[in-house]
Amino acid sequence: MLTRKKKLLLLFIFFTTVLSAQNYTISGYITDGANGETLISATVIDKNSAKGAVSNNYGYYSLTLPRGAVSLNYSYIGYESETAAFSLQKDTVLNIALRLNNTLDEVTVIGQRSEVGVRGSQMSAVEVPINLIKNIPTLFGENDMIKALQLLPGVQSGTEGSAGLYVRGGGPDENLLLLDGVPLYNVNHMLGFFSVFNSDALKNVTLYKGSFPARFGGRLSSVVDVRMKDGDDKKIRGSATIGLISSKIQLEGPIIKEKTTFNVSARRTYIDILTQPLIKAAAKREGGDGNTNAGYYFYDLNAKFTHKFSDRDKLYLSAYMGDDAIYAKVRTGSSYSSQWEEKDYTKLNWGWGNLVTALRWNRVLSNKLFVNTTASFTRYRSKLGLGAENVMTNKTVTPPKTTSSELAMAYNSGIHDWTVKMDFDYMPNANHDIKFGANYTYHTFRPDVTSMKFVDSEEVTNKVDTVIGNSNVYAHENMAYVEDNISIGKLLKVNLGLHLSTFHVQNENYFSLQPRVGLRVLLTDDLSFKAGYANMSQYIHMLSNSLVSLPTDLWVPVTKRIKPMNSHQYSAGFFYSLAGIAELSVEGYYKTMNNLLEYKDGASFMGISTNWEDKVSTGRGTAYGVEFLAQRSFGNTTGWLGYTWAKSDKIFDEPGNVLNGGKPFPAKYDRRHDVSFTLAHKFSDRIDVSGSWVFSTGNTATFAFHEVKEADFPNLDKGFNYYSGQTVPHVSSRNNFRYNNYHRMDLGVNFHKVTKRGNLRTWNISIYNVYNQWNPFFVYADSDNKYNAETGETESTTKLKQATLFPIIPSVSYTIKF
Repeated sequence: MLTRKKKLLLLFIFFTTVLSAQNYTISGYITDGANGETLISATVIDKNSAKGAVSNNYGYYSLTLPRGAVSLNYSYIGYESETAAFSLQKDTVLNIALRLNNTLDEVTVIGQRSEVGVRGSQMSAVEVPINLIKNIPTLFGENDMIKALQLLPGVQSGTEGSAGLYVRGGGPDENLLLLDGVPLYNVNHMLGFFSVFNSDALKNVTLYKGSFPARFGGRLSSVVDVRMKDGDDKKIRGSATIGLISSKIQLEGPIIKEKTTFNVSARRTYIDILTQPLIKAAAKREGGDGNTNAGYYFYDLNAKFTHKFSDRDKLYLSAYMGDDAIYAKVRTGSSYSSQWEEKDYTKLNWGWGNLVTALRWNRVLSNKLFVNTTASFTRYRSKLGLGAENVMTNKTVTPPKTTSSELAMAYNSGIHDWTVKMDFDYMPNANHDIKFGANYTYHTFRPDVTSMKFVDSEEVTNKVDTVIGNSNVYAHENMAYVEDNISIGKLLKVNLGLHLSTFHVQNENYFSLQPRVGLRVLLTDDLSFKAGYANMSQYIHMLSNSLVSLPTDLWVPVTKRIKPMNSHQYSAGFFYSLAGIAELSVEGYYKTMNNLLEYKDGASFMGISTNWEDKVSTGRGTAYGVEFLAQRSFGNTTGWLGYTWAKSDKIFDEPGNVLNGGKPFPAKYDRRHDVSFTLAHKFSDRIDVSGSWVFSTGNTATFAFHEVKEADFPNLDKGFNYYSGQTVPHVSSRNNFRYNNYHRMDLGVNFHKVTKRGNLRTWNISIYNVYNQWNPFFVYADSDNKYNAETGETESTTKLKQATLFPIIPSVSYTIKF
């Protein structure tokens, strides 16, 4: 029987054991000490236990550790690390402000992202530094986020100069582009030569090419997660840039210091303004009048407002609006007499663009549970207007009487989304980082509506106003997910996730359960092996058959006949950190795709979605390849070297959907080899240079290389460009021709100077296509006719000719930061 003293001793041992094993949580925000901007994926590690955490998309972190002494190291790429050592005796809120590393020492200790680095479970993902995006020389000197992503392994650009993304064998509609978590449907300006992303407004860009986290869904090939800056919470600052074809301005600062901030930016081209005098002068030389005008421009507006109620609650309001516009009013005819003067005009008004708004509320429910609630609206629209106006003036009366009649036609299309979603971050302990949430989207597809209107200024009853076209299509999309980033000892980390989605359209319901798995095995402190699997589904398609992005491209949902696209992607690779030099990776992937769409032979899309299901076939595809990346994101010299070997094939062999005779054919942008080398170097605070060189195998195309007698082949698949007669062009197979190889070098240099007022002035000089390589934009068949003196006949020879769009193009811009 236990004595009283023994009972007290056992009770003391029990409580001592409980207290010694008791855990407490350290949580808070990690920010930039200079401007208060939250840092995404910053790392905090306890040196004593080797346990760590990473900040989320809003800079919040949570780390649960045993009671006792802790030594925390906070780090982020390009910033000086901070250390906090203390005795952990209770739950603690610790907000950390890191300082930029402005020294010239290139081997300063750098924090490594735990999500995508050697030690993270995420593979097939790359973060591109915003400063490098701004320094990469591009077409007309317009730094462009999409053009920077095109330089990464596994990503292709399509045609020269275009802002399209073709990732691991996927099409341009298979990429989920998120601006602060809200999808954008059309990210192109100037028919695809520039993207809508203004780099001055951006804070963080991450590209996922495979092994997708469960929180993402709705596209097959990639996710581009773009985050906007919140705004400086300490002082007002900004920048203004004047370039060759556009100008832009950015302004940020506190409304209430360290509490309410704003960040606004704007960009506009001014080709139309500069060319107006030339257009009017040319019109007058041709006998026109002052009413003639024509032009093209695009603009972007970004705005974000942030209010901090407390360390637990923050509110964000963000918006983006951007449009392209082509307009013209040209006099096409005129006649004069002693009594009448008559003038005819042709009008064009073509506009397209995006509108995105989002309201977010962050709340720290507990030191282990963080929630973000978002309500958003997305709109993409295209409006094409054509008109003819007749103006007649009677000169026999005083004052002269003018009458007019006008015929106007308009073609409208677009898509609207209303979305509500909640995302939770739950960090129960240092070995689990759990994310879960749900999302509801109400889609309104406006496929195509054509309206016609005729108005006569004199005949009140002589009016026509009618609308024809397809009615709106409404769809409901639901999504829920859960994922857990699990640490099992020091060597093993696993990311397990499940993505559930439903889509309801035209009384049809689709359901998809998509597992996601990521694995990391730490072989040494600097070397790891990773593997991943992702199943993805996509419920919307983009109808297009052009080389460039056109505003007439239509987004349409799945139907009873057209099933959702689906993919399975497997990937594996090795990741190595060459300390103080670079991050190296080599990974392979294999992807299968089902329910892909291709236009049937001879079919095309001209902006009308009526019966579009009859014009397409459904099939399957495979894509596989190997990617190598060496990336350096810190120090005075930054950049990357990337190489991709890839192959992408499609096969359409099911009854009613047969293409190419049921045989496999290469995808349009199947390219065997891609090489990219991007480098930026800072010589001093006054001069830095940058450059890039790219090489790729030529794109594919389809041509009829010979003709056959129609009578001999009554059941011949005449294919493309059928001409009746004795012979017809015969296409042996789809994508049976390959363009010449593509290569190009771009260079740029920045000259910086601090003015007397303390502002930073920068002159940028860049050259696109330095050695003036004549790369193919497209290839076409042309006939050369020669007279044969011996036979007395004209002989015709068909040859393939190459069209080049961009020769060497120098550009210059001036930027001032204040």
